[in-house]
Amino acid sequence: MIARLTLQTLIWFAIIGVVLFASAGTLEWPAAWVFLAAMLALSLIAGLSLARHDPALLKERLSAPIQKGQPFADKVLTTVILLFLLGAFAFMALDAVRFGWSSVPEWVQVLGGSALLFSIWFDYRTFRENSFAAPVVKIQRERAQRVVTTGPYSYVRHPLYAGALIFVAGTSLLLGSWWGLGAVLVLIALLAMRIGIEEKELRTGLAGYDAYAARVRYRLIPYVW
Repeated sequence: MIARLTLQTLIWFAIIGVVLFASAGTLEWPAAWVFLAAMLALSLIAGLSLARHDPALLKERLSAPIQKGQPFADKVLTTVILLFLLGAFAFMALDAVRFGWSSVPEWVQVLGGSALLFSIWFDYRTFRENSFAAPVVKIQRERAQRVVTTGPYSYVRHPLYAGALIFVAGTSLLLGSWWGLGAVLVLIALLAMRIGIEEKELRTGLAGYDAYAARVRYRLIPYVW
């Protein structure tokens, strides 16, 4: 499983690197190298920690984004979200480097990097709290899935998605793209659709989820929605 973690991580960030540098039209982009190096290192560290503390969850996280038994709507939306994220990386590169539409101060890039680090920590904290945080919409009956109400789940019902928003915003600022922040708004819309699909499955297939949803009102953003 460690070998699979390492291989998948390297392949994923190699793809992102190709998208970034091809769109930028140059390899001379320090912010992109910082982003890739930090994400590669942190992803491997987090994965190795899960391998030690929760190998069952790591196995789920390494599984394919399209699976048997996954609702068809989620298969389509998951594909759309993955393609959108790659497109967002390409757009950030076009904005920050190739065309230079944005001029982001260095201190803002540092702020973006800090937000990025926070998103990774927040997601890892969520993983440690919820051993059932699969990458696809499904009820894990074979693992006796239960409702998780503690940690980040005491504030929003879908903390991984909240972390994804912070990740995209932080990435955009670190890479030097103001216009890339628009991807956050599009991602909110896509995740709202996925939350609808996911909550339908959870309400019908997971005992106690209705009571949890009544207690924790906010799905994605505290005090907003």
